[in-house]
Amino acid sequence: MEMDTRVGGNYGLRDEIKAYWSTRAETFDLSPGHEIFSDDELAAWRSLIVKHLGKGEGRRALDLASGTGVISHVMDGLGFEVTGLDWAEPMLEKARLKAKARKRPIQFRMADVESTMEPDNHHDVIITRHLVWTLVDPAAAFSEWLRVLKPGGKILIVDGDFVNVGRTERMLKALAKGLERLGLLKSDPMHAPPGLAQTHTSIVSRVYFSGGARADLVADLLARSGFTNVTIDTNLREIHKAQSKHWNYLKALARGTQHRFAVSAVKPGG
Repeated sequence: MEMDTRVGGNYGLRDEIKAYWSTRAETFDLSPGHEIFSDDELAAWRSLIVKHLGKGEGRRALDLASGTGVISHVMDGLGFEVTGLDWAEPMLEKARLKAKARKRPIQFRMADVESTMEPDNHHDVIITRHLVWTLVDPAAAFSEWLRVLKPGGKILIVDGDFVNVGRTERMLKALAKGLERLGLLKSDPMHAPPGLAQTHTSIVSRVYFSGGARADLVADLLARSGFTNVTIDTNLREIHKAQSKHWNYLKALARGTQHRFAVSAVKPGG
């Protein structure tokens, strides 16, 4: 477990985040929204990625907070030369096993995504999924990602506001929970070990986007970090439609009310 040696570097919080995701690794792939369970969802992810990053054609791609390698494999299937970085070794172990089973040459390495140790001007594209909302210092992270991209390189951030829960979402989730208890609605697969909810709440209250990661806030930080052509895309309907088939009806409706988005941007030059 690497230490954060930066002065005033929030070691305690960052260490908690790393431990949390290490624990989540065991059941991570059980949840729709993490693993991809259908050809329809795979096609929707491919469409979103090609829309913002183009086809692979052998270009170098960096998948940040790659987890169990789900998005890395989507990128590999599009023809990118993929490197996945994560700081949770249990996640990396699962990702490497997948690559070995599928006989794919994806590299997975342990690294701090806010300080990657990757060479300057090295990668053609960067992709992240559900990472930015967990960052302690997103401005520093965005500057780091700008550094490792080639001039003209592109970034795609897929994320959401998982803090602010609207009235409709609260009502649907409460109704779903009640019907599940009565046995009138099937329970969804467990995607986190019991007892982690309090840890999650504590972590969320202390990250930069403790008030919720909104697309406009992420886009503004990217622009201030030096990225150009910053674009917000909230049309993730095909992905959510495919995922919803694996949730019970009320949970699927609740997820449909959430603020989820993709933000793309370009490194100047090239």
